[in-house]
Amino acid sequence: MPELPAIRPKRLVAALKRLGFYEVRQKGSHLQLKRGNLLVTVPIHTSDLSRPVLRSILRQARITVEDLRAVL
Repeated sequence: MPELPAIRPKRLVAALKRLGFYEVRQKGSHLQLKRGNLLVTVPIHTSDLSRPVLRSILRQARITVEDLRAVL
């Protein structure tokens, strides 16, 4: 599997929106996005997302690292 890029939450949300996700709700520092029946939760902080958290978000969204890199 390709190495995950270091990415800030705001940039990840923008990439997910380009992949067809839209904002459903935000409660506190967590934003939920949806596409079809997929629901993805992204923690909104100022620092980069940790690699395990980013990997989990990509699994929830059912997208690959290559798909993410293509829209960044």
